[in-house]
Amino acid sequence: MAMVRRSASTSAPPTPAWRCGGATAARSSPTTRATASRRPASRSPTPRSSSATRPRTRPPGIPPTPSSRLIGRRFSDNSVQEDIKLWPFKVAAGRDDRPMVVVQYEGEERQFAPEEISSMVLAKMKETAEVYLGTTVKNAVITVPVYFNNSQRQATIDAGTIAGLNVMQIINEPTAAAIAYGLEKMPVSNKERTVLVFDLGGGTFDVSILNIDPGVNMDKGLFDVRAIAGDTHLGGADLDNEMVEYSLREFSRKHSKADIRGNQKALRRLRTACERAKRMLSSTAQTTIEVDSLHEGIDFYTTITRSRFEELNKDLFSKCMNTLEKCLKDAKVDKSSVHDVVLVGGSTRIPKVQNMLREFFNGKELCRTINPDEAVAYGAAIQASILRGGNSDGRLVDMLMRDVTPLSLGVEIREDYTMSVVIPRNTAIPTKKTKNFTTLYDNQVSVSFPVYEGESASTKDNNLLGEFELTGIPPAPMGVPSINVTFDINTNGVLKVSAKDNTTGQTNNITISYKSGRLSTEEIERMVQGAKRIAL
Repeated sequence: MAMVRRSASTSAPPTPAWRCGGATAARSSPTTRATASRRPASRSPTPRSSSATRPRTRPPGIPPTPSSRLIGRRFSDNSVQEDIKLWPFKVAAGRDDRPMVVVQYEGEERQFAPEEISSMVLAKMKETAEVYLGTTVKNAVITVPVYFNNSQRQATIDAGTIAGLNVMQIINEPTAAAIAYGLEKMPVSNKERTVLVFDLGGGTFDVSILNIDPGVNMDKGLFDVRAIAGDTHLGGADLDNEMVEYSLREFSRKHSKADIRGNQKALRRLRTACERAKRMLSSTAQTTIEVDSLHEGIDFYTTITRSRFEELNKDLFSKCMNTLEKCLKDAKVDKSSVHDVVLVGGSTRIPKVQNMLREFFNGKELCRTINPDEAVAYGAAIQASILRGGNSDGRLVDMLMRDVTPLSLGVEIREDYTMSVVIPRNTAIPTKKTKNFTTLYDNQVSVSFPVYEGESASTKDNNLLGEFELTGIPPAPMGVPSINVTFDINTNGVLKVSAKDNTTGQTNNITISYKSGRLSTEEIERMVQGAKRIAL
């Protein structure tokens, strides 16, 4: 079976399982296909029964899925600091610069790591699947946005561990969606197809271009990712932000002396109303944003049109199309060569998004044969079944999936603080590549290797993943020692870096976690035990 941890949306996909020859949704209730991603903390931070579906206007608790924009990051990161300004809840700096979400729990202030919050969502999905299947669930395939870096992927695995899951594999969300789409297409087509997956979710945006080859007898499917692109800070939540800012301006215009930006409860209620209006504008040309007694007894009411909504978010929509064009360029694919455009994520229901895509692809009909909310989940379920050898009924073809790394990886050259790329972005994974380095000065007996990811030539603009040192190098003139540095990325996209002195055979290595923030083994175990105690 498979679990899916989606981006910063207000709801997560259903918990899917491969059963009776197909992927089915384990629903959290008989009438609900989506599992809510908010965790009320006024009583218990661990999900129980149907508490996930309680209204957001309950007492302040763990907010709707902030974890995907915090997980694997440092509190001091610029992106975190910018997000904090917009969130109607508090985030504090924890140990080693780790961001911690602050909530009221059992009458006192508590802090939760992003991995803990993510694990609560996964634990709820695990519980839902166990009720549906009538058996214990231990294994999971978890999907992530394509631009999740190495740190975020490792932290996601940690979240799965805290939830009591064995994470079999981490895969990119659009790749999972393509698997679901390909399984549907392969029985009716034996031709190779170039597919573009456009995934605009609640908090992230991903584009992936794949070749899907069903094989000669449609029994050996190859999913070959050509290129990926994305933005971890572009999604439905960002569209909501623009509507919230618009509403705040309208409120201030009508009530100049009222300032609600410091009122977290009011901001939460306003955001909920804006999100509701955004959804309405997908099916109607005009709607209202209204909140009773928003601030100091003052009601808020305003009308917003679809055209105004599109104008407010024109820059974000442009970013979507720029990212799409970048992905096509990286894949060396002309838009006329794309056979299918697959829509994934709830935000692809927005008419403006669909119109932009139709116009860009010269009127091409967009693929609507798979549910945009569930495609990623079903693809993860299919991959989980394949990994578990679950093809006894012959429903699944023999599939090979070749994904790619989203960002270039390399080491810093201390002489000029540039990045020497070892693995370029969009390299198929798993992969292993080696590059030769040497010393910078005479009689140097040790070399430090700072490991970075990013696309800038200067390391100051890239993300430092970690650092290790190779010692025991025999004294020699500068440039004489020969040191091989090897980057090894597994199927989860997690990186291991090693260095070897070719003269002495001396080696050292590091499995990359983010430099100062990853949970220790002891902290993970403490959180696992804490989750078990609360669940009793």
